Amino acid sequence: MISLRPPLDGIRVLELGSSVAGPAAGRLLADLGADVLKVESDEGDGLRTWGPPAADGTSWWFKSHNRNKRFVKFDLHDEADRATVREIALRCDVVLENFRPGRLDAWGLGYESLRAENPRIVYASISGYGQDGPYRDRVGFGNIAESMSGLRYITGYPDRPPVRIGISLADELAALYCVVGIQAALLARERDGVGDYVDISLLESSFALTQGMLPEYDALGIVRERSGNMHNAVAPSNIYPTRDGKYIAIGANANSLFRRFAAAMGRPELAEDPRFRGNRERTEHGVEIDATIAEWTRTLDVAEIARILAEAHVPSGPVYSVAEIVADAQVQARGVVRHVEDDAGNRVATTAPVPRFRAHPTVLDHAARSVGADTAEVLQELGIAGERDMKIGGRS
Repeated sequence: MISLRPPLDGIRVLELGSSVAGPAAGRLLADLGADVLKVESDEGDGLRTWGPPAADGTSWWFKSHNRNKRFVKFDLHDEADRATVREIALRCDVVLENFRPGRLDAWGLGYESLRAENPRIVYASISGYGQDGPYRDRVGFGNIAESMSGLRYITGYPDRPPVRIGISLADELAALYCVVGIQAALLARERDGVGDYVDISLLESSFALTQGMLPEYDALGIVRERSGNMHNAVAPSNIYPTRDGKYIAIGANANSLFRRFAAAMGRPELAEDPRFRGNRERTEHGVEIDATIAEWTRTLDVAEIARILAEAHVPSGPVYSVAEIVADAQVQARGVVRHVEDDAGNRVATTAPVPRFRAHPTVLDHAARSVGADTAEVLQELGIAGERDMKIGGRS
């Protein structure tokens, strides 16, 4: 078989991002083979201090979150450094940033300024609310976007306040949409010969995930409310307690699935009960059907329920902690958990790149490196080394 290169091999990306959303997009591009050059100032990206640290003081999250990139050190508040970063940007296919709108324009690093010299450049901006509109200049964080988009409004139980989702979901969603936009712009560039500007909003990325909420409200005036673990449109679809003190998720909402599920529970008559005969009826009587299912699940351990339902071809799965998912047979068989090293020799656990390809490899080379570790190498490679005094740091 012919040895193929990673899908984005040959694409150079300048990442002017920090924290979660911008660097997450950079990570995804690097996983696909792009050469991602991450710019940091002396103190480094703030995410380096988020969460438990390794011996070198850098958080484990940062080491995984910024894998596969090269690290260059420049202070964007310094005019000479900005000039060098501009030279790097003009030699890149993609510029990725998540500053507040207008900040990079003021520094001569905005899209219009770069496009004037390199019409093929693809420029992607992630911000809280987008590049225009009345909220353009507001600081935007993921937790705000999740709240304003409706995601948190519908998350939790009806008799309790909204709750956070547990991860930086809005940031990761924005990163995914950003990478989709960048790839589409790169593909269009091959056809049309010019790049484009990709404008990503945390708020819009989160709102785009809300499925039926908008059309239901627009057509019927329905405001979806918190419903705990019950699904508002299908049943049964919930998590249920087990004898060994764990929980299992079960989804048996199609009529054929529910018939198999009822038989697996030893209660085939439930499928003929007028309250449970179709999905609408089951949804209307969701509390009753969930109580019946929980009555059964409480009599068995989680592994036994999962075995019974797998044999009956009914979707189910344990509610895992991170320790349990790492030990799972499917996760181990697929090699989902990988390890990479940083330049200090730390062994860092990380997830395998997504998506997987049959023919083209993805990249999993190294964890995040120290601030400026690749500065000299990158400048020399791009023919910029002679234009700057090498006091800026990095390897020499």
